Amino acid sequence: MIPVDEALELILKSFEPLEPEPVHILEGLGRVLAEEVHSDLDIPPFDNSAMDGYAIQAADTNGATKEKPARLRVVADLAAGHTTDALVERGTAIRIMTGAPLPRGADAVVRFEETSEYLTDEWEHGGEVQVYNEVPPGKNVRPRGEDIHRGEVVLSQGTVLRAQELGVLASLGRSRFLVIRRPRVAILATGDELVGIDEELEPSKIRNSNEYSNSALVQKYGGIPVRLGIAKDQVEELRSKIDEGLAAGVDLFLTSAGVSVGDYDVVKDVLGAEGTMHFWQVKMKPGKPLAFGEVRGVPLIGLPGNPVSAMVSFEQFVRPAILKMQGRSRWEKPTIDVIVDHDVEAGQRRDFKRAVVERREDGYHASVVRGAHGSGVLTSMVRANALLIVPEGVTEVPAGETLRAQMLDWPEEVEV
Repeated sequence: MIPVDEALELILKSFEPLEPEPVHILEGLGRVLAEEVHSDLDIPPFDNSAMDGYAIQAADTNGATKEKPARLRVVADLAAGHTTDALVERGTAIRIMTGAPLPRGADAVVRFEETSEYLTDEWEHGGEVQVYNEVPPGKNVRPRGEDIHRGEVVLSQGTVLRAQELGVLASLGRSRFLVIRRPRVAILATGDELVGIDEELEPSKIRNSNEYSNSALVQKYGGIPVRLGIAKDQVEELRSKIDEGLAAGVDLFLTSAGVSVGDYDVVKDVLGAEGTMHFWQVKMKPGKPLAFGEVRGVPLIGLPGNPVSAMVSFEQFVRPAILKMQGRSRWEKPTIDVIVDHDVEAGQRRDFKRAVVERREDGYHASVVRGAHGSGVLTSMVRANALLIVPEGVTEVPAGETLRAQMLDWPEEVEV
């Protein structure tokens, strides 16, 4: 057995970011930008009003108060998306809406709330508006280039694209751009005992749940699952499935079962015969049987067959590999300090216990999910929102002590 950290280091050395591909803007969410984005315009492209109000010359409001307002003649009305030839001269104003271009001659905007229109809800073209406060030059004006200057590097290569980055790209007129392509991950379950989820259960058979939990996890972390179905415990059938995956152009083989020490655990045998196997046991619980190598030039990670072991191992090893292939530079799960609410027993291996984390007045607390001892109890993963990490060599943790918890998700009831 090799330590968890050493296993992860060996796995990640075998993966590099994949090549770029062009995508449409809404296909870029969550992807990693593969180019540097420059702006070919100023944003906003013109001085504009930040408020609904009146475009004025600020000097006209010097000394203005509610008792002694500045009186200005309204010469035009300007909506967003339109322009006007009218000029703001001393003693005049143009009624203006948010986002409309600042008219010639104006150097400030006074809000409706600071004028007589706000009190009377009336205005008249060619009439008069009263301003009740002094307004300094530049007030309520968004200057050209306030957000982005022409020629500026707006987004760097390697940026993970969120909704806000997509909004910036839209404002630049970039409907297509380059991102790191998503990895294609072959999903293969092995075992004579497995049947498809729509098949009738016969004695000694179980349904192939790993195919769907693993496929869902691949999708969750940005990969494309290529489902190869079930391979029986026969070397030739597994080789046939590998041929199928290679023909589909996969970047990673992900198998479940077939990596332990039983007579019919064929994955590590095929790795030894068809490629290279780097290790097949990791010092962790659950998830000790985990194979890693290459088969015909494509990396292969062999997960344990027990569904909990498979999911825990996926989070530790497969998730980082998928993220690295997509150009991510960070792949750690959110991990926090928690106070354990009861005594926790463990073995000599690093132990990932299914747990529920909640926030209380004195910090985060964790309790191990009841009945979560067997690595075949998949419903324990349903009840858990975290994996409580007991370090190697620690066999008992008293209640009230602090451990680290790897958050599987951040439900609403767990406040950050």
